[in-house]
Amino acid sequence: MIIDDDPDVLFAAKVLLKRNFTNVKTAESPRKILQRNDESNWDVVLLDMNYRKGFEDGKEGLYWLEYLKENMSSAVVILMTGFGDVELAVDSLKQGAFDFILKPWDNERLYASVNKAVELARKNQKLERLEEINRPAVISVFEGKSPAMQNALTMSAKAAPTDATVLILGENGTGKFILAQQIYMQSLRKNAPFVHVDLGALNENLFESELFGYAKGAFTGAEKDTPGRFEQADGGTIFLDEIGNLSLPLQSKLLTVLQNRKLNRLGENKERNIDVRVICATNAPIYQMVKDGTFRQDLLFRINTMEIKIPALRERKEDIPELAEFLLEKYKSKYRKPELKLSEKAQSEILNYGWPGNIREMENVLERAVILTDSGEIEAYELHFSHFEVVENTHLTLEEMEIRMIENSLKKNRGNISKTAEDLGITRASLYRRLEKHNLL
Repeated sequence: MIIDDDPDVLFAAKVLLKRNFTNVKTAESPRKILQRNDESNWDVVLLDMNYRKGFEDGKEGLYWLEYLKENMSSAVVILMTGFGDVELAVDSLKQGAFDFILKPWDNERLYASVNKAVELARKNQKLERLEEINRPAVISVFEGKSPAMQNALTMSAKAAPTDATVLILGENGTGKFILAQQIYMQSLRKNAPFVHVDLGALNENLFESELFGYAKGAFTGAEKDTPGRFEQADGGTIFLDEIGNLSLPLQSKLLTVLQNRKLNRLGENKERNIDVRVICATNAPIYQMVKDGTFRQDLLFRINTMEIKIPALRERKEDIPELAEFLLEKYKSKYRKPELKLSEKAQSEILNYGWPGNIREMENVLERAVILTDSGEIEAYELHFSHFEVVENTHLTLEEMEIRMIENSLKKNRGNISKTAEDLGITRASLYRRLEKHNLL
């Protein structure tokens, strides 16, 4: 986000930064940020220090710097001014600015500063997410009265302090990634790396180089020796998400590494020992896949020392009211609507809806409702359910249910892949893999 009262400055900065950053926005006044709902997504804010004619002391910039620190703590702020003053620069850095840029700027200097600020913002966001795992408010997403959820929590508590390999099973949106992080944060490896690998989005041709690393010259573009994800997780935990999407040849390569606890980088003969705790997850019917011959039984035995099944939201109805209230409180706070509540009809709709997208769908539904409502009460019609055709207690398998959800979402979004992937809460690459897997292309 670039904030400056000079349109020429906004245009020049946006053109420069658009070459390297995908999402660059501008505003002519810091007051505009009060009207935006996407503010929590900003990694970096470039903020001019003077907006009123005749006032060039930078106090406005320092005021808005303080505002950003209090209300958008994950954003990294770079201050800009056309009036160089050493004392002002020192004050701004003391008050939490990442950098102090003089206008007119040097393009390379500005790009370097923004790039480093983005890296810092991403690291801060990752740390915040990990810290949240230990907060009772976040863990309460999993807490509940249902026996199925209680069993999952008991299993994860027993597995966490060990080095046992864990397999987490559950539909999309049930919280497999968060549970994996929770197990990691409660383990003896919590101060070592946690590396997440989305195998569903990983190109098959890049599997070995991405997971096992590569040597300089191993292929065109391999300009230096590069460790893979397993080496990056050394001493810590690697989370292999969507493991059910791996082809049989890739399953074989992964099994060899998990059995031997050694790997070879692509293009070199040297064996490297790895010390990692492995957590895997899938929404696929993996036991049926073993019967069908599409998933190796020996790999399944290797990864499911401890198996945890996260129940779908429709299987834990007694937990839905408390979960909805927890998420509502979260978004009331985020969008500064403290008096907002759910109408009785809305509460009934939430309880009786099938929630095919599980917790992730509930988050989207409630956040959207909090944003859109203009009154003090969210009505049922403001919930905007996805209305996927999912029937409870039918003979549908998980795979058949997934096919139906994809087909309905494609129809709803008129074949738009990006919107369909967003609707389902997965990446475009993951959606393409599922389309190919189910012959829906």
